[in-house]
Amino acid sequence: MPEGDTVWRACKRLNQALAGQQLVRTDFRVPSLATTDLSRRELIEVVARGKHILMRISGGLTLHSHFRMEGSWHLYRPGERRRGGPAHEIRAVLETEPWTAVGYRLPVLELVATDQEKSVVGHLGPDLLSPTFDRATAISNLESAPDRTVAEALLDQRNLAGIGNFYKTEVCFLLGLHPRRPVASVDIPAAVDLSRKLMKANVRHAAQVSTGIDRPGQRSWVFERAGKPCRRCGTTIRSEMLGEPTKERVTYWCPRCQPEA
Repeated sequence: MPEGDTVWRACKRLNQALAGQQLVRTDFRVPSLATTDLSRRELIEVVARGKHILMRISGGLTLHSHFRMEGSWHLYRPGERRRGGPAHEIRAVLETEPWTAVGYRLPVLELVATDQEKSVVGHLGPDLLSPTFDRATAISNLESAPDRTVAEALLDQRNLAGIGNFYKTEVCFLLGLHPRRPVASVDIPAAVDLSRKLMKANVRHAAQVSTGIDRPGQRSWVFERAGKPCRRCGTTIRSEMLGEPTKERVTYWCPRCQPEA
């Protein structure tokens, strides 16, 4: 699942291409929007809120989308070959004179009133990449459930928005925390600060890096490295599914660097 920095970069590209442009044609291929026509309206701006994409359109409308596991938005010049996927995976087409934005495999695509955006993103905690990030509220949210595992708490978008499995995993490693450690035993301010630091460092790069080495196979300490030696101590990295039944994620850790006790 794309993380907050990936969505931020996507929104920045979309905003640079489309903001201030008039929509000359729209095509929505989901039942709820099948008859919707937004042509002749201005696309005012595209902004990220955690992992959510908000396209604000004149007339007080917002097109809300979310990538979840496989979704994406692609930009094309007129006549350019589309490479985002087969035509049957297209869910939305937004065309302006200089650019066409095509949404592929979008599991969430809906139109809401701009003044009602809270109905789709109001449940989110403070956005780690927001210039007005509310650190105190994020810390308070995380500490409100002291018996919860730190891995589950960090992934919960209601606590703070933007963290995905990569950052959860790498933050736990860098702080020496077993992912099952209860929140009550964790330095939560340090976890919040490190999460934001890593995300901000990666926000302008195509790859997510926690090791400081932006090379294939060397970008993470433990994420997606199950069965391989820990870069720090050589112990074999372990993994397991962790989380609530409907929200389980593969979690990676080093048994030596991140002791459970």
